[in-house]
Amino acid sequence: MSETTTTALADLTGDYTIDAAHSRLGFVARHAMVTKVRGAFKEFEGTAHIDTANPAASSVDLVIKAGSIDTGVADRDGHLASGDFFDVETYPELRFTSTAVERDGEEWTITGDLTIKDVTGPVTIIFEEGGSAKDPFGNLRVGFEGDVTVNRKDWGLTWNAALETGGFLVSEKVKLEFDISAIRNA
Repeated sequence: MSETTTTALADLTGDYTIDAAHSRLGFVARHAMVTKVRGAFKEFEGTAHIDTANPAASSVDLVIKAGSIDTGVADRDGHLASGDFFDVETYPELRFTSTAVERDGEEWTITGDLTIKDVTGPVTIIFEEGGSAKDPFGNLRVGFEGDVTVNRKDWGLTWNAALETGGFLVSEKVKLEFDISAIRNA
């Protein structure tokens, strides 16, 4: 039987490894100005240090394999992996490294440097604690969910095509979604 803890009262301080098998790094972008395309990166790894007493001492480091992009359509995934977008042959990884962490109750604000291709820029993501629990193997797990909307052009992802009816094929704004499960290191 697992024991669930209210995280606002729990001391989650420690070092954690992201459980990629139980996490999702997703994105949503408008296509042709009329619909949303959703996708995710399937391969990533990361670590976090959580300090509940001194949130500023907390940190996150995340590495994403750019070629693991998956929108459910092989041709689209191939185009996103190409030089028009991520150029995975030259830039195989995306990286996020925190520079500041703040906490207000169960809300964590994590600011950091996001690197895509050869461009690094600041991003601030607001996360809600999803809870903590001991899993059947005795591991302490924590969950966090957050999202942020970015302009892909800020990271050199500028390819687009004009539509006959006005507008563009791919929106500049992309919503990044994070559903994270992490396990405290033994």
